[in-house]
Amino acid sequence: MTSNTVNKPAKSASWLALCCCTVFSLISTISHAEQVHRFAGHEVHYIVIPTTFLEADVASQYNVTRAKNRALVNIAVLDSENSAVTATLSGDSSNLLGQTQELNFRKVQEGDAIYYLAELLHSDEDVQRLNIEVQLANGRQDQIKFNQKMYWTH
Repeated sequence: MTSNTVNKPAKSASWLALCCCTVFSLISTISHAEQVHRFAGHEVHYIVIPTTFLEADVASQYNVTRAKNRALVNIAVLDSENSAVTATLSGDSSNLLGQTQELNFRKVQEGDAIYYLAELLHSDEDVQRLNIEVQLANGRQDQIKFNQKMYWTH
């Protein structure tokens, strides 16, 4: 093995984390609104990004379907010491016509990082109303509700 050899899964995981951090930064800069929900001494960070933002090999590694009509809901739960913690997540999303779809979250753990991913189908310029239930390991739970306007990326 040469010194130029890179562990591809580690590189992809790092790329996904970098992508999410970059998108968080862009959204914070553009909207001046932090996408975080605080309760019971925890922070729940959430973001919705087009699946086309992911490179094909990264999407494949995480079993995410890339398409212009799909978005990825990414959620991380941190305790008061900014350490990632496990939680139980469930939720749904509905558009302005009342069409509802269930969000099926799956846990991804890479080292100390824990995040939850769910895919969301949408139309172009569609407003989705997301309702996400977060239950902490200690049994405390809360709900996050937010609207997100979705666009098809070309």
